[in-house]
Amino acid sequence: MSIQNPLGHFVNGQGLWLTAVALSGVSSIMGAVNFVTTILRMRAPGMGFFRMPIFCWTALAAQSLQLIGLPALTGGAVMLLMDLTFGTSFYEPEGGGDPVLYQHFFWFYSHPAVYVIILPVFGIFSELFPVYSRKPLFGYVYVAVASFLIVGLGLVVWVHHIFPSGVAQWMRNFFMFSTMLIAVPTGVKVFAWLGTIWRGKLRLTTPMLFCLGGLFNFVFAGVTGIMLATVPVDIHVSNTYFVVGHFHYVIYGAAVMGIFAAIYHWFPKFTGRMPYEGLGKVHFLLTFVGANLNFLPMHPLGLMGMPRRVSSYDPEFAFWNVLASLGAFLLGVSIIPYLLNMLSSWVRGEKAPANPWNAIGLEWLLPSPPAEDNFGENVPTVIARPYGYGTGLPLVENQQSYEQALQEA
Repeated sequence: MSIQNPLGHFVNGQGLWLTAVALSGVSSIMGAVNFVTTILRMRAPGMGFFRMPIFCWTALAAQSLQLIGLPALTGGAVMLLMDLTFGTSFYEPEGGGDPVLYQHFFWFYSHPAVYVIILPVFGIFSELFPVYSRKPLFGYVYVAVASFLIVGLGLVVWVHHIFPSGVAQWMRNFFMFSTMLIAVPTGVKVFAWLGTIWRGKLRLTTPMLFCLGGLFNFVFAGVTGIMLATVPVDIHVSNTYFVVGHFHYVIYGAAVMGIFAAIYHWFPKFTGRMPYEGLGKVHFLLTFVGANLNFLPMHPLGLMGMPRRVSSYDPEFAFWNVLASLGAFLLGVSIIPYLLNMLSSWVRGEKAPANPWNAIGLEWLLPSPPAEDNFGENVPTVIARPYGYGTGLPLVENQQSYEQALQEA
């Protein structure tokens, strides 16, 4: 083993980059420990696991994935740093290493990282659809359990990212099957949301519109995800714009729209002001149209063979690229009404009541905005699941006293 000059790699950025990846991995693992411990040990009295809001289930699932997957990425980054600075041969073929090993370490975490992002958004959808449909969440237990099925299956799908890397055929077959199988617990959630909406008393507020738009985009992303799970299609479109389009339908089309839904929904709670519905709906329309106009053309471009990560393209790709550019422009414009809405409503918007959406949940038993210590020493005891719309069942013991205190405040 020959020790190289470590400073050379730090000067050109490689060492700094890998050190940053490793430190970020350690910090995220510590954050995951914090979240998991909080959810397991610090729930409200009476809140058993199957009385938790689905958002808590999805947060617990996402952080469990962090705990399992991140050590691989962190260790892989440290091993690469050692190869560069100390002359080890984890990835160097000349020394008996394997460069594909790095891909395994990277993707073992970096594919589940997509679930780390999207699982909490699934929780947001599960929280908001019952509120704006005025119905209990359909299949609560199945939605909760499906979150952890996604965790288990999400850890055995990473090889579909490296199908063209010369992996063994048996490995391709296994991971093609496992990648398709993860559509089952994901489909459970989709059908639960549709069952919640079905024959509900829908209120098409801004949060609900963003949830519906995010659900539509996610279903489309799921269809293209099944296509990418199949080995022949994946190899054909690998490293093309098809993959970029699929990824962005998940991350922007579903995840970012879910985050916008959450911001509009909980904005009155953390600011004490109501957002403007008109600006919110303009924001949704521009975002939904812009996202689809931006990312949908990437799929035919990928099927035609346009590679990603290029700064120019042949004339045959011009039409779809122009459409995608128009969509990107619309997405940029869509942020203007959003920022206007947030700033203006926070400063001089209508004062929000404690529960403007007539939602069920512990946070809606507090004033808007809540006091610094929330419930203080009077933490309520939970006696039911959080989605009792139309049932008339109280969520906590002595709920009338909490509601009366809110009215007096």
